[in-house]
Amino acid sequence: MKVGFIGAGSMGGLLAGALLRARAFEPSEVTIATRTSSKAERLAQQFPGLRIGPTNAAAVRDADIVFLCVKPLDYRAVLGEIRDSLRPEQLLVSITSPVTLEQLERLTPCKTAKIVPSIVNGAASGASLFMYGTRLEPADKKLLISMFARISEPIEVPEESVRAASDLSSCGPAFMAYLLEQFVEATVEFAGLAPEVAARVGAEMLLGTARLLEQGCTTQELQERVCVPGGITAVAMEELRLSTQDAFRKVMRKTHEKFAEDLIKVEASLSEQSLGSD
Repeated sequence: MKVGFIGAGSMGGLLAGALLRARAFEPSEVTIATRTSSKAERLAQQFPGLRIGPTNAAAVRDADIVFLCVKPLDYRAVLGEIRDSLRPEQLLVSITSPVTLEQLERLTPCKTAKIVPSIVNGAASGASLFMYGTRLEPADKKLLISMFARISEPIEVPEESVRAASDLSSCGPAFMAYLLEQFVEATVEFAGLAPEVAARVGAEMLLGTARLLEQGCTTQELQERVCVPGGITAVAMEELRLSTQDAFRKVMRKTHEKFAEDLIKVEASLSEQSLGSD
């Protein structure tokens, strides 16, 4: 199997590295093309045998699967470069949520899928969000699922719900890290605990909480088990509820507003007229 990556930025590089470490494919099977050569060179040093393509078209030409890991507004230029090199039997995977499958199928001759990864896939954890184009066959889906199951829990979601799912899987680590940071800082301030000790205790707490949830404990059950009536946690939970009421509804309102703006910009950028003008 030959694999091409276009883009090796924060998510593209993370995804390529995670899949290579998980032996989803061998370095000798991979060609990466990116605007910043130093990023591809770092991956080539980590994974001897990996090739750096001189152009985006070179990364596509012999590939069975092509991962598009570029920013939404870069798709117009990249698709203009690779469209003539794409073939119907190839599988094109976009990791960018604002670019729709309909747009990809309209502008390319190949099979298309959209898979939105998360930073935690780099630790072989978390979910990867799967959406399939109309040209995919069952064998294509099976291949992608087996590949991403090495680094994540592949979960199929409706494309119209990808923003909400991404809020949980992709934005969620940043949100949880922020809340943990606030918790650790308060612990240091009020109790004088050493920052490095507080950070370690907090990280272990978050990891353990995730494992309990993974084992089937619900969020409500977990709260009930910790919050003894009249106890310290129960009293503190009332303050926490008051302080965070509607916080995540407001957060999601912001993410959806930004996503709606991105959809409009991407559609304008990927119009047939603008693509043809390159």
